[in-house]
Amino acid sequence: MIIMGARETILESIAEHKLEFEEPLKNTIIVTLPGIKKLHTHCVLIIGQHSLSINAFVIRKPDQNQSQIHEWLLHKNINLYALSYAVNELGDIYLVGRLPLSSVTLSELDRIFGAVLEYCDTTFNTLLEMGFADAIRREWAWRLSRGESMENLKAFAHLVEVER
Repeated sequence: MIIMGARETILESIAEHKLEFEEPLKNTIIVTLPGIKKLHTHCVLIIGQHSLSINAFVIRKPDQNQSQIHEWLLHKNINLYALSYAVNELGDIYLVGRLPLSSVTLSELDRIFGAVLEYCDTTFNTLLEMGFADAIRREWAWRLSRGESMENLKAFAHLVEVER
């Protein structure tokens, strides 16, 4: 019975915040959270027998500086609320957390969704810069050579300007 209550509370929170979602499996809800630097974050909520599992994709496995990034994220974990940065078996970076089902309330879900957004959005460009600087430079040069839009690369202009 507590599982159904958690599910209904999650769906109420999603509706209250006008978020997009899907339910691909029983007791699994994927919520799309809108961001600014990271345009959207998919947050997977899995309702278990006793707890709610929270998993949000941050970035794929970095091409470079992996150990520096992992160390940086471990330091960030110290100040996070209810979530931690983690690395999966492929090296991709996620936010993960777990709540007892009795803690799944509208106010707690609001805090969790806000935390996921904050932790994904505020670190996104830094993680891209640390882990994909060479790829960003190549993309910049390719777009420049073809006259393509640079709009979504503007945040990384300083990576190219350093080399000029």
